[in-house]
Amino acid sequence: MSQLRDKTHGCEWDKEQTLESIAPFTIEEAYEVADAIVREDNDDLKEELGDLLLQVVFLSQIASEEKLFAFSDVVEVITQKLIRRHPYVFSDKRNHSSKEQIDQWEIIKKEERNQKDRSRILDGIAKNLPSLKRSQKIQDRASRVGFDWPDTKGVFEKIKEETQELEQALISEERESVREEIGDLLMIITNLARKLDVDSEDALNRANNKFIKRFSYIEDQLELKNKEFKDVELKDLDLLWEDSKKLS
Repeated sequence: MSQLRDKTHGCEWDKEQTLESIAPFTIEEAYEVADAIVREDNDDLKEELGDLLLQVVFLSQIASEEKLFAFSDVVEVITQKLIRRHPYVFSDKRNHSSKEQIDQWEIIKKEERNQKDRSRILDGIAKNLPSLKRSQKIQDRASRVGFDWPDTKGVFEKIKEETQELEQALISEERESVREEIGDLLMIITNLARKLDVDSEDALNRANNKFIKRFSYIEDQLELKNKEFKDVELKDLDLLWEDSKKLS
């Protein structure tokens, strides 16, 4: 990477890059790693992990050139963090449950936030996380201090309430209110997923993939009949949709 960014003999594209320009690629590569894992394609996973590592090296090289920090500093910071956040393994060695470790992890993270002048409970949650993932993290933090329903009953009641408010917003035809109520409904459904120990981002992604599979089945069936969507009534498309469910 140092050679690629060499001012005289380096690659022109690589030399032009900044921390800001590389950030989107880093996010993209992380998603591609996750995708390879879901597909259980180990060859792809090996390659995608390399691509993700490249982003870390690339960003570290830029930071080094700007006299911010070096790659070795990145390794040292994460090493110390792992040691600090796992006292039951490195310092206060003893048998422990997974729950004990998670509780300890949260206590240590809170201390770290205080040291970084992030004393508020919701401080430190990345703003550029996918919205569902961010919502789940926000509500998880709030839940840890008791700001949560004791069970799912209260969540379902809130879902009904938010659905009614969305219906009222639609009647009023106030677009900003509709947007706000849809956001509230999405957030409470995300909270339900959290309480049921379901990753909302993963659940929606699986639903997306399921929809694509079933929609593709409809396309294939129409192609076999030499038809297009505009040539078929909705009730017939619904029948094909029901047929597609038998395949998954």
